[in-house]
Amino acid sequence: MHERLLTMMELSDAFIALPGGFGTLKELFQMISWAQLNSHSKPIGVLNINGFFNSLLSFVHHAVE
Repeated sequence: MHERLLTMMELSDAFIALPGGFGTLKELFQMISWAQLNSHSKPIGVLNINGFFNSLLSFVHHAVE
Protein backbone atom coordinates (compact mmCIF):
# COMPACT_ATOMS: atom_id res chain seq x y z
CA MET A 1 0.00 0.00 0.00
CA HIS A 2 2.77 2.44 0.90
CA GLU A 3 4.41 2.08 -2.54
CA ARG A 4 1.07 2.76 -4.24
CA LEU A 5 0.56 5.92 -2.17
CA LEU A 6 4.08 7.13 -2.96
CA THR A 7 3.48 6.57 -6.68
CA MET A 8 0.14 8.38 -6.43
CA MET A 9 1.83 11.31 -4.70
CA GLU A 10 4.62 11.51 -7.28
CA LEU A 11 2.31 11.35 -10.32
CA SER A 12 -0.54 13.57 -9.08
CA ASP A 13 -0.96 17.32 -9.43
CA ALA A 14 -3.63 17.39 -6.69
CA PHE A 15 -5.68 15.04 -4.52
CA ILE A 16 -9.45 14.88 -4.27
CA ALA A 17 -11.37 12.39 -2.16
CA LEU A 18 -14.65 11.08 -3.52
CA PRO A 19 -17.24 9.54 -1.21
CA GLY A 20 -15.92 6.16 -0.14
CA GLY A 21 -14.98 3.97 2.79
CA PHE A 22 -12.13 3.51 5.20
CA GLY A 23 -9.54 3.14 2.42
CA THR A 24 -10.52 6.52 1.02
CA LEU A 25 -10.21 8.11 4.47
CA LYS A 26 -6.82 6.47 5.05
CA GLU A 27 -5.49 7.84 1.76
CA LEU A 28 -6.98 11.30 2.38
CA PHE A 29 -5.41 11.57 5.83
CA GLN A 30 -2.11 10.16 4.55
CA MET A 31 -1.92 12.95 1.97
CA ILE A 32 -2.84 15.53 4.62
CA SER A 33 -0.15 14.14 6.95
CA TRP A 34 2.48 14.22 4.22
CA ALA A 35 1.53 17.82 3.43
CA GLN A 36 2.00 18.74 7.10
CA LEU A 37 5.43 17.08 7.00
CA ASN A 38 6.28 19.07 3.83
CA SER A 39 6.54 15.94 1.70
CA HIS A 40 4.36 17.71 -0.86
CA SER A 41 2.55 21.01 -1.32
CA LYS A 42 -0.20 19.85 -3.65
CA PRO A 43 -3.85 20.85 -3.21
CA ILE A 44 -6.08 18.43 -1.29
CA GLY A 45 -9.87 18.48 -1.40
CA VAL A 46 -13.00 16.47 -0.86
CA LEU A 47 -15.97 16.21 -3.21
CA ASN A 48 -18.73 16.57 -0.65
CA ILE A 49 -21.62 15.08 -2.63
CA ASN A 50 -24.95 15.29 -0.75
CA GLY A 51 -23.08 16.19 2.44
CA PHE A 52 -21.23 12.86 2.54
CA PHE A 53 -18.22 14.41 4.33
CA ASN A 54 -20.14 16.89 6.55
CA SER A 55 -19.55 14.97 9.78
CA LEU A 56 -15.89 14.38 8.97
CA LEU A 57 -15.34 18.04 8.12
CA SER A 58 -17.07 19.06 11.35
CA PHE A 59 -14.78 16.75 13.31
CA VAL A 60 -11.66 18.09 11.57
CA HIS A 61 -12.67 21.71 12.24
CA HIS A 62 -13.24 20.81 15.91
CA ALA A 63 -9.92 18.94 16.14
CA VAL A 64 -7.84 21.86 14.89
CA GLU A 65 -9.43 24.45 17.20
